[in-house]
Amino acid sequence: MCLIIGHMQKVFLYLLTTMKTLNYLLFSACLLFFSGCGTEDPSNPGTDNTQTEIAIPTTGYTSPESYDGMTLVWEDDFDGNSLDPANWSHESGTGQNGWGNNELQYYRSQNTSFQDGHLIITAKEESFNGSDYTSSRIISMGKQQFRYGRIDFRAVMPRGQGLWPALWMLGSNFETEGWPACGEIDIMEMIGGSGRENTVHGTVHWSNDGSYAQFGGEKSLSNGTLADQFHVFSIEWDATKIRWFIDNEVYHEIDITPAQLDEFRRSFFFIMNVAVGGNWPGSPNANTTFPQHMIVDYVRVFQAQ
Repeated sequence: MCLIIGHMQKVFLYLLTTMKTLNYLLFSACLLFFSGCGTEDPSNPGTDNTQTEIAIPTTGYTSPESYDGMTLVWEDDFDGNSLDPANWSHESGTGQNGWGNNELQYYRSQNTSFQDGHLIITAKEESFNGSDYTSSRIISMGKQQFRYGRIDFRAVMPRGQGLWPALWMLGSNFETEGWPACGEIDIMEMIGGSGRENTVHGTVHWSNDGSYAQFGGEKSLSNGTLADQFHVFSIEWDATKIRWFIDNEVYHEIDITPAQLDEFRRSFFFIMNVAVGGNWPGSPNANTTFPQHMIVDYVRVFQAQ
């Protein structure tokens, strides 16, 4: 959830192709983003959110702070010791049908921490409210939303079978239109497990005349994994196309000019999460070690001048 298309007819060949999205349809049927979950005040994350200091990589790609013809319109560098409530909220719970994907984690704000100017989402193996794992899911819904531009996330991924980190977006009209009619843009997904942790996936999901559709591509590193050091995961998005990048190398593109893709000519908000288990990655196994961390250095949004 990387191939380049330029013709409208190719878009509609990619329908119902992954177990992730088949089960996500169950999620959309409820038409409630907060079904079976809650939204927490990021300024009051609870009493047990203390995290052991972790080793943060010092190497990796850093994106430029400016682009020709574009202006930085918003960023979060996570320099404080808590989420900025003007930007983010936590979601909690297990969602509908494991957030539509049979995921195994319970999302808690206590699994979010900050260290040396980085936001850290920690997935743990622990029993909580009937779940065997905990993690965090953070959204900018109703706070920061954007239409078009260049979006950069600098981050390090977790590792291990069953881990499923994601940096992604949903249409701001989600609560009224539901999924997939609101549209979804996955800027970065990684599936943990041997032989899979070197590959980034970029995907869009939408409603094609009432039927679910998706189109995605991927890029594998020539060496190492996405957990070894920082990489920058990006999209460039305008009224005609979306392009996906890793470390400023484009690997996937979609033409969004067809009328059936008008979801992607509206505003979107951000989501950051680390799922555990689910239809795509499968469950953790005896080789999976916990805790695991997704470390986010910054998110930046640039738009045309």
